[in-house]
Amino acid sequence: MYSNFKEQAIEYVKQAVHEDNAGNYVKAFPLYMNALEYFKTHLKYEKNPKIKEAITQKFTEYLRRAEEIRAVLDEGGPGPAGNGDAAVATKPKTKPKDGDDGGEDPEQAKLRSGLNSAIIREKPNVKWNDVAGLEGAKQALQEAVILPVKFPQFFTGKRRPWRAFLLYGPPGTGKSYLAKAVATEAESTFFSISASDLVSKWMGESEKLVSNLFQMARENAPSIIFIDEIDSLAGQRGEGNESEASRRIKTELLVQMQGVGNDDQKVLILAATNTPYALDQAVRRRFDKRIYIPLPDLKARQHMFKVHLGDTPHNLTESDFEILARRTEGFSGSDISVCVKDVLFEPVRKTQDAMFFVKTSDGMWVPCGPKSAGAIQITMQELASEGLAAKILPPPISRTDFDKVLARQRPTVSKADLEPSFKTFRIKKKLAKKMRQNRPIPHWVRMRTDNTI
Repeated sequence: MYSNFKEQAIEYVKQAVHEDNAGNYVKAFPLYMNALEYFKTHLKYEKNPKIKEAITQKFTEYLRRAEEIRAVLDEGGPGPAGNGDAAVATKPKTKPKDGDDGGEDPEQAKLRSGLNSAIIREKPNVKWNDVAGLEGAKQALQEAVILPVKFPQFFTGKRRPWRAFLLYGPPGTGKSYLAKAVATEAESTFFSISASDLVSKWMGESEKLVSNLFQMARENAPSIIFIDEIDSLAGQRGEGNESEASRRIKTELLVQMQGVGNDDQKVLILAATNTPYALDQAVRRRFDKRIYIPLPDLKARQHMFKVHLGDTPHNLTESDFEILARRTEGFSGSDISVCVKDVLFEPVRKTQDAMFFVKTSDGMWVPCGPKSAGAIQITMQELASEGLAAKILPPPISRTDFDKVLARQRPTVSKADLEPSFKTFRIKKKLAKKMRQNRPIPHWVRMRTDNTI
């Protein structure tokens, strides 16, 4: 069956070369790509090493030609001139524009323009003090980001700042928020990267994006590369669902993180993940500093309630904040943020449902009870119809508002998300292997993995 793939590939190549020589690059490009797909499938089944080597060589030639055509089409140019079948792999690339002495490659310029959007030009305005708790993580990041820039004389001899941080822990604990604080406080170029910034549908382009990202970081040093949800880019190699493109991205990422032949003393890599055990082992090893971001403790939760309320009118006391912190044991920072956001609308709901209002000394209308002094039976809609919409003021937030919201809210982090170390994952893998082999499971393994698989 696999011979059909080769025949299909050859047929597509003939058509592609014909259109290429005729200058029909819009038609030639998809034909080349179809041929490459069939060649790629055929190589999976080909057993003869000599035939496999010959096809691989042709595959590389046609791929290079397809990339040249695509670069020209993207630039809107007329395309390179064709010279027949024998010259498919050796046709010259696009010429530089007038007045350009062959500076930056047009294709590279396009890749870099896409990455430019990942540079945070405006500070996120998140200070260290806005991050509740996480003192160890903040201290480590300050040592790696702030001190080397402000006090370079501190780092002499063998004393070198950390160059790669991995922030891991359950979801919603503030890993990305901590990265925003770094972007605000650091006097460095900050690249905020996600999988969509580095993954391309074009073959070979993803690894070029990775390479260009690190090259831009070196050119704009001191710089910080923040990769959120890095597990989506650098999962375990050798998995059954791993594609060739994914493997090549990981390989390029490993090479760049190792800094082979490059002086990366002023480039910091910061990554975040909820599943560190899902990362490729070699990628994990590249992060010389791994910081576990746990759920907020009592003091941190108390601070979070204050920060999220901000300057919104309320009548909560220090004792109320402490009670709220105790009631939200097991809540993540994200859970508390959602809770406060819901509470902020409680006064608005009260105002909408109110049947009595009282007029204050400054002319504002505030909802009240029927027995309150000066209470007038009127609704919000009736006040608005009388032209007093701008004079309606919701009441301040109270403890009862929080009690009402907390009665219906539950933490989103499960017990399985709270495993703080890579060791637990290794235990789980051993357990799964024993289960597959129908081997007895030691008692201590059963105890350590209870309700977490």
